[in-house]
Amino acid sequence: MTLRLALGISYDGRPWQGWQTQPHGLTLQDCLESSIESFTACHHPTTCAGRTDTGVHATAQVVHFDTDIDRPMESWVRGLNSKLPDSISVQWGQVVPDSFHARFSARARSYTYLVLNSRVRQPLWAGRAGWVFRSLDFEAMKLAASSLIGEHDFSSFRSSQCQAKSPVRTMTRLDVTKSGDLIIFHLQANAFLHHMVRNIVGALLQIGQGRQPVDYIVHTLNARDRTLAAPTFAPDGLYLTDVHYPDITLPKSRKLPFAS
Repeated sequence: MTLRLALGISYDGRPWQGWQTQPHGLTLQDCLESSIESFTACHHPTTCAGRTDTGVHATAQVVHFDTDIDRPMESWVRGLNSKLPDSISVQWGQVVPDSFHARFSARARSYTYLVLNSRVRQPLWAGRAGWVFRSLDFEAMKLAASSLIGEHDFSSFRSSQCQAKSPVRTMTRLDVTKSGDLIIFHLQANAFLHHMVRNIVGALLQIGQGRQPVDYIVHTLNARDRTLAAPTFAPDGLYLTDVHYPDITLPKSRKLPFAS
């Protein structure tokens, strides 16, 4: 009997060339599928909830695959983790209905972006948080962020290489909080365009540094022109922190302190 398994995956994206499989094999998907093949002696293609870019991290990526192998979930989790490098870990496993699809069954995704705002760089945050050495106007960024809530055409915040059929997305959350020297951006939407989070954060940081007024975010959004927006910010501080499936209950990966 064929089973469909869902796995919760967390990873440090720094050693990898993004999620999606590539001929060079240096991607997260390639590594995960290699570990599954090593554990089962069979190749199992996987599908993920969101294809993260090079250097982007995850605390709660979700994948699914089909298999004829029936083993206890604890065996799947521990067995796969024994084959994976330190930068990738399976957090949980669950048998799901055949109708479940890691990407298409998801109704919302959440990302968190961390920015270290300090006069000098901190080596322990290298590759784990973006860095801005100029003082940031926290309240101005919060005010500007509120303008992006709701359904909008996010053409100004999508990569020129984005392959999505429509640039329209519904943003349900965009919070800006602070913890010590960390500025924390929490974003939730029904789906995200390629580079959308990094482009939004880049625009908000322009406002935070006083380079643009608060209404810059609205003018940029309404322009629907990527060439008029801020540069794409670094991938270092971007984390996929939640995927919401309203029709099924899945285990929750353990949240990190910043991933509220």
